[in-house]
Amino acid sequence: MAESELYQKGKALRRELLGAAYVDRRDQVADDPIMRQFGELTTETIFGALWARPGLDFKTRALVTVVSDVATGREPELALHLRVARRQGWSEEELTEVLFHLMGYVGAPLVREALITAIRVFAEVRQEVDGAAR
Repeated sequence: MAESELYQKGKALRRELLGAAYVDRRDQVADDPIMRQFGELTTETIFGALWARPGLDFKTRALVTVVSDVATGREPELALHLRVARRQGWSEEELTEVLFHLMGYVGAPLVREALITAIRVFAEVRQEVDGAAR
């Protein structure tokens, strides 16, 4: 893929939102040609175009994305976006309260699955932060 301006912008923004170490790990396992193409396309369109739009800050976009993932039952995406939300300044407590609040609107089963994912992601992020601090 030729690196368009949107792709370059998306690539930098993806690293900023997710963290360079995490992106490097994810990119190493994306050795399937179809998934590599998917990654390039999402880097250009999702990160380079949507996330880079003016009008909302990254912290707000992260929370909107978390809520969308929970409401649609997208657990793998939720794990990724909870990580982004934590990096954008949302606390574990705030995100947990958002998930609890969603129970009244999307239902307990979706929220239960989201909480299971959140517990795992929060632990991973804490471990990464602790490891980086050493």
